[in-house]
Amino acid sequence: MTDKKKLKHEEKFNETQASTKTMPMDGEQIEVKIEALQTQLAEAESKASEYKDGWARSQAEFQNYKKRIERDNELIYASMKADIIKKILPALDDLERALQNRPADDAWADGIELIARKLNNLLDSEGVKRIEVNGMVFDPHFHEAISHEPSIDLESGHIIAVVQNGYMLGERVIRHALVRVAK
Repeated sequence: MTDKKKLKHEEKFNETQASTKTMPMDGEQIEVKIEALQTQLAEAESKASEYKDGWARSQAEFQNYKKRIERDNELIYASMKADIIKKILPALDDLERALQNRPADDAWADGIELIARKLNNLLDSEGVKRIEVNGMVFDPHFHEAISHEPSIDLESGHIIAVVQNGYMLGERVIRHALVRVAK
């Protein structure tokens, strides 16, 4: 309570005390006084209940705010992580292409293979998984078709070959696999 409210409350209390001391009260006056006090008590209890409800709502809103901020921060972190990984993937693609055309028994090719393995291990440790596609049915959620070609070996709608690997971070596709699909 503020000082003014406290003073006002004390003045009322003192007036009530003074009026009860100077005049003797009969039964009817006592009943009126009791009713007034009961009314004041009910008002004070309702205000206390109102303040308690407001406080509880504020606490709940604050908890919800904290959870929302944590969730938003996790989403931002995952998004930033995915963006960085997207920038690394073309370099990994280049290394894999270099390894496919590698000369036999060449020391520098062994070094390139080691670098590619380290990058793959790094991606694995961050939860990045390669989307497996060979022989599977085309799924636009994971694959991007760059051509439709006739195939004797596979049914229509199955993937013939992978042009560029796709990757997922957890349950989120960060790069679709570029594939050739059977007609």
